[in-house]
Amino acid sequence: MTAPIRYKGYEVAPSAQQLPNGLYAANLTIGTLAAAPSGTPGAQPASARSSNRQTIVSFDALDYFFDERHALAYACRWARMWIDEQRRCA
Repeated sequence: MTAPIRYKGYEVAPSAQQLPNGLYAANLTIGTLAAAPSGTPGAQPASARSSNRQTIVSFDALDYFFDERHALAYACRWARMWIDEQRRCA
């Protein structure tokens, strides 16, 4: 698994899961980044903390690959396309 990356206000976490047959499933988790509070970090009032909602979407087995790197690259590319489409439709 790779470290999450940020893309256009989303946090993208691609992963590749090795299956018993030797293939790698390209998996993906996409979450919205929480709005950064103004001022000192951690000094946000409780009412503001409760209004910040993070949306998380997961996609399992987008496709299968013989190489783990290919699965991760595909998941990253798929995430960018999904995010761009969400922003276009909004």
